[in-house]
Amino acid sequence: MSVTEISGTVSKKDCEQCDNFENELTHLREDLVDTLNAWVVKAVSSPLVRLYSPNKEPALVFFRHGSPLLYDGPANDELILHTFTENKEPIVRELSDDNFEHLTQASSGATTGDWFVMFYTTDCVECQRLQARWEAVGAKLRTRLNVARVNRQTVGAVTARRFGVWEVPTFIFFRQGYMYRYNIHKYDVASFTSFATDWYKNARKETVPVPKSPFDDFMQMIVDYLRDNPWIWKIGFGSVGFTVFSIYIIISKLKAKPVTKKSKKNT
Repeated sequence: MSVTEISGTVSKKDCEQCDNFENELTHLREDLVDTLNAWVVKAVSSPLVRLYSPNKEPALVFFRHGSPLLYDGPANDELILHTFTENKEPIVRELSDDNFEHLTQASSGATTGDWFVMFYTTDCVECQRLQARWEAVGAKLRTRLNVARVNRQTVGAVTARRFGVWEVPTFIFFRQGYMYRYNIHKYDVASFTSFATDWYKNARKETVPVPKSPFDDFMQMIVDYLRDNPWIWKIGFGSVGFTVFSIYIIISKLKAKPVTKKSKKNT
């Protein structure tokens, strides 16, 4: 039997809630194997919990082809099975510079629906820890809007510059030609879903900028590079200042040098 999915719990000793989830999964074991071709495993006091759950143990995670989905709900076997069977494939869309505008239609009124997008980089530890939670957000909102992510560092660099994304993780909600930045320092599933469904109305409303021309994007890239590397400004200003000062010294010496007049010889 080829196993492509794993349903696992991360728990700890002497934890009543952990035991409740384990009991529910025990009841579901045969259904999960028959329906999803998945194994059920348990990890006790595992450091991996930091990757999947902000609230630590218990954490119930469903792995689909290596993509984790954090279960965000009560210890109920029917709800757990429904969540896993409805999300057998990853929900979060991976967008890039090539397909962002085509798929989202962000600047033309979002005819493809609303989009909640996370900007990330591969070397961002916090972004890696958010992967399972962001999939959970996608599962919660799948019937209402689209959830996606963009790699700011590689295939989404142009898109990130377009929306002024300098740091990661950054979250932006796109709706009907406008964008709303998620500036709340709470990265749990409930806060994300609440923002996308209603709380965004309290955020600053920005008009979605149209895609930049290659020249404008190139200039923006230079500005971003100079901002991220302020030492270049210091070297540049220092070089200009030294050059100006040197010219001033040379001119001053030339002015101070006495001019000798040649005597006219009698013819």
